[in-house]
Amino acid sequence: MASFGVGPEFVALCATAAGVGVIHTLLGPDHYLPFAAMARAGDWSTTKTIGVTASCGVGHVAGSVAIGSIGLALGAALLNLAALEGIRGAVAAWVLMTFGLGYLAWGLLRAARGHDGSHLHADGRIHSHHPTIADLSPRAVNQEAAGDALDQRPDQLAVWTPWMLFLVFVFGPCEPLIPLMFVPAAKGSPLAVAGVAATFAVATVATMIVTVLAIRSGIGLVPAPALHRYAHALAGLAVLLCGAAVSFGL
Repeated sequence: MASFGVGPEFVALCATAAGVGVIHTLLGPDHYLPFAAMARAGDWSTTKTIGVTASCGVGHVAGSVAIGSIGLALGAALLNLAALEGIRGAVAAWVLMTFGLGYLAWGLLRAARGHDGSHLHADGRIHSHHPTIADLSPRAVNQEAAGDALDQRPDQLAVWTPWMLFLVFVFGPCEPLIPLMFVPAAKGSPLAVAGVAATFAVATVATMIVTVLAIRSGIGLVPAPALHRYAHALAGLAVLLCGAAVSFGL
């Protein structure tokens, strides 16, 4: 069996893997919209946004690499692996929709308990800067304390939301990657398989990061302070719609 060395054929395959990675990412809104929406709603820093997006992207590709590698080692047929990836994709889409629906409901509940004239702070808390005489009453102070307790919940979300996204994306498949891995594998070159997978991963993760940062910055330019109260609800809606688009092919 001929070896698949570092030559024109390998370079062409890596270039194809890079192009497929970029196109696959851009055509799948679930690769960037959830991160952009969550980053904006949670007021994530640029560093955190990049870190969460990159981690999820690496996990996203690694899951398919692992399945493809096991399939190659066992001699599994390409069609069988493609069917397995399809099942993983369907499950991941439903999990994404469930997560988005839950986050949407929580965001609406939080918005309903908000106060007029309030705004979203950098730490995710909503606080009013327009006190009245009624605000100084013992009852109002108790209500304010209860509201502060509710407003602390986004801090808990900041802990588990990125992990939830990570788990969803690790389970989500990279359908175009496995066929690309089969080409050098057929020539008996494990190093070429690794090179193709690495090229695809870099292209995918880099495209995810650039797209997420661009959308996040674009959302920040929209002068809509009234929407701050509904930032988390809108983020949940974005995740829900992405999951629906993947599940139903919208």
